[in-house]
Amino acid sequence: MSGFQQQKKLSPKEEQVIVHKGTEMAFTGKYYAFWEKGTYVCRRCGAKLYRSETKFEAGCGWPSFDEEIPGAVKRLSDPDGVRIEIECANCGAHLGHVFIGEHLTKKNTRHCVNSLSMDFISNKSNGL
Repeated sequence: MSGFQQQKKLSPKEEQVIVHKGTEMAFTGKYYAFWEKGTYVCRRCGAKLYRSETKFEAGCGWPSFDEEIPGAVKRLSDPDGVRIEIECANCGAHLGHVFIGEHLTKKNTRHCVNSLSMDFISNKSNGL
């Protein structure tokens, strides 16, 4: 882990997803049908990951983004040999997977992220 920020205590469900690379059930996550303006941050270390402007409805059951904040997300080969896993570049927390070539947005990229892997900072709380 490369981050110097203090890590938050995780609930057992968060630990299952973030540490043990689990997946929350589709259509159940707090941020799936959530459209407030702001920034999504890593649940474990607080690093900024995604801006709400890059979130879109993919119909897959998890929050979907077509672009990360530059340098925020690390891509790795998934152990299944097919998918590409995404992690927080700061602390290594498991976020989900990235898919290329689905033609769902102009950027042709879908970051499929577990809500349990993120927190949200509203633009309202920042005075924006």
